[in-house]
Amino acid sequence: MNYAVRDEKVRETAYHLLKERGVTMDHLVELVMYLQKPYFPDLDKETCEYNIKKVLQKREIQNAIITGIQLDILAEKGMLIEPLQEMLAQDEGLYGIDEVLALSIVNVYGSIGFTNYGYVDKVKPGILKVLNQKEGNEGVVHTFLDDIVGAIAAAASSRLAHSRFGTR
Repeated sequence: MNYAVRDEKVRETAYHLLKERGVTMDHLVELVMYLQKPYFPDLDKETCEYNIKKVLQKREIQNAIITGIQLDILAEKGMLIEPLQEMLAQDEGLYGIDEVLALSIVNVYGSIGFTNYGYVDKVKPGILKVLNQKEGNEGVVHTFLDDIVGAIAAAASSRLAHSRFGTR
């Protein structure tokens, strides 16, 4: 088995799925700026993008992206068993596995990532608000995607904070 080829395929698939679902680097940069600008007034977009790209290079992050988005797509197509189909299609508040998957992303970068994720998951700034809207998005499922995007931004914010203090 050629792991280098598979690794490239996994990376390309994760990036493609984010883009296909409407999530751009600019959206992610906006979230990182939102989270970290109060602590780093000199923060620029290039630094945010650098840290996001570093997060996205990790295989466990790519795996979480692919898994979560695939579940959203299957829910859109009505291809999941009940009651899972209904829970994902409605983004049921008691489901919680979408947040568990997101926490696997932030776990890579420590406790700052956890607090950042909890905050953006609650306030839903920027693209997170768009992904979480139900009106005008009939038939579209972002049960996992909104949490994944928030987690990527939180992880990049954590990485940024650690790098500013010389710990990553």
